[in-house]
Amino acid sequence: MHLLFVCSGNTCRSPLAESIARQLVLDRNLRDIEVKSAGTSANANAPASDGALLVALEQGLDLSTHRSQELSPELVQWADVILTMGSHHLDAARSLGGNGRSYLLSDFASRGEDHRNISDPFGADLAVYRATFVELAHEIGNALDRLMSERQTRSV
Repeated sequence: MHLLFVCSGNTCRSPLAESIARQLVLDRNLRDIEVKSAGTSANANAPASDGALLVALEQGLDLSTHRSQELSPELVQWADVILTMGSHHLDAARSLGGNGRSYLLSDFASRGEDHRNISDPFGADLAVYRATFVELAHEIGNALDRLMSERQTRSV
């Protein structure tokens, strides 16, 4: 399964989401899930923001090799599930061919109970990045629970 996280610049939220998901995939021994991230207005090859780098390090994750990439039709085609940080990211993923596979992260994770955007920490202080990390970790854990539950239902 290919899982893609999408935000705006691919320097804060989606790289954090990608690293959190990769760690959870390892922790849960989900060997068949591959994770990537992209941005709807990313400058190619930009590093993760300082705040994202620091918060990731505090949590034992390493974003030092992350380089941003623009959301593209090829990435959308690659992904089985696309989880976006905001509604405008969702619109972009769908417009590139992601209909039926693209969801707002909070909506997917809550099984339709929550339709809010994930807060954007860009330009904020470290406390905001930490809060965004906690928010992402919670939502991604629930999203992976849903994916595994749906996979088991389909295989029965």
